[in-house]
Amino acid sequence: MSDVATDVVEAAFRYYRAQDRDAAFALYADDFSFTSPYDDHIDRTAFFERCFPTAGRMTGQRLLHVTPADEELVLVLYEYELVTGGRYRNVEAIRVRDGLIREVQVFFGGAV
Repeated sequence: MSDVATDVVEAAFRYYRAQDRDAAFALYADDFSFTSPYDDHIDRTAFFERCFPTAGRMTGQRLLHVTPADEELVLVLYEYELVTGGRYRNVEAIRVRDGLIREVQVFFGGAV
């Protein structure tokens, strides 16, 4: 299952960068929950309204590590550069079950 989970996670990041909302939406479960330092367990609708459209603020994003932690949990370390300047790293803990993303927890890193 962890290969399927990492494939789903990598696809979600690709669709986010490409801003392919329809393709991305199909990867997220109805009961999806998103948490970050700015968002506390928001649902799929709020995530796609607030968070998904933000890819345009970046000039690039690289997945540094996509690591399965168990059968459902994938940890992702990524680096991104902002249009306004600066390079940063974050970690996401993403739970995938039955081929769908159920939960994302984002941990903000600092400048690189």
